[in-house]
Formats: sequence, structure tokens, C-alpha cells
Amino acid sequence: TAVGGWSRSRQGDMAATDDEFAEFVRAALPGLMRYGHALAGNPHDAADLVQTVLEKVGARWSRISQSYDDPRAYVRKAMANAHISRWRRRRKETLLAEFPDVPAVPEQDRLENEPVWQALRGLPPRQRAVVVLGYYEGLSESEIAETLGVSGGTVKSQSSKALTTLRKRLAGGDV
Repeated sequence: TAVGGWSRSRQGDMAATDDEFAEFVRAALPGLMRYGHALAGNPHDAADLVQTVLEKVGARWSRISQSYDDPRAYVRKAMANAHISRWRRRRKETLLAEFPDVPAVPEQDRLENEPVWQALRGLPPRQRAVVVLGYYEGLSESEIAETLGVSGGTVKSQSSKALTTLRKRLAGGDV
């Protein structure tokens, strides 16, 4: 019989898919939040990034979970792409008709004054993603390339540039 236009078996399939997605989120969320924080540079933008990507992934979960051996890699790639897209949009100037009366005071990030964190935040988004995936998430070059949808050579060159920049910044020769 049909209930609300859906057969009972279809409703059961949807509930199972929802449960699988909820379990995936429970298991993957802490790592995705850490990855988002490393990409975005602060916990608030990280939470927005993770939420935005998980909303999109959740709508297509049955297809994604069947098509990918490691859905986390798919989600990390989606996060990197969303972060780069957001970064590009923010680079454009925004004009205001009026200035706000009271300046907003952002909440202090506990890592704000850490030299490594500051140097990492200063990297371009793709270089930061390569470093975070390689050193923070422990992925191999081929896994990073697959996650970001780039070649292994791109991963190597971006990693080399990022590490050179980080070394100079941490040695006091700010680039």
C-alpha cells in the first residue's frame, strides 16, 4: 500500500538511508570538524563549512555511499572545493551603504597566537588543504590527489611550495 505517495518499502529504504547517513555523521564529524578548522582557520567558519557540505551530501547519500569506497574522502573533497569557492567569493570587495554603529568583536580562537597556526592560515587554500590532508589527516599523496581531484604532481608541487613558505615564516623570514 502507498502512504503519502510512497510505498512502504520505499519509506523503509529512505529510513535505512537516513540511519546510515546519521551513523556516518556521528562517526566522521569530529575529524571533519578538525579538517574544517584547519582549512577555514577558525571554528565558526569550520562549522559552517561542515554543515553546508553535509547538507548537500545528505541529500544524495544513497548514491554517494554506493558509489564511493570511502565517503569521507568524498566529503573532504567537497569541503576543500566549498572552502576554495567561499574564499574566492570573499576576496571580492563588499560595499556597505552605512557603517555599523558598533564594530563586531569576533570570539578569540585559542590557536590564534600559535606561530604554526598563523603560518598555516597564511597559506593559499589549496596549499593549506594539501598540508592539512597530508600532515594532519595522514593521507598519502595519491589519497590527497583523489580527495582534491588533482594530479599527484600538483599535490607534490603544492606541498613543496607550502612547506617552503612555512619554513621561511617560522624561521622569521615572513614571506
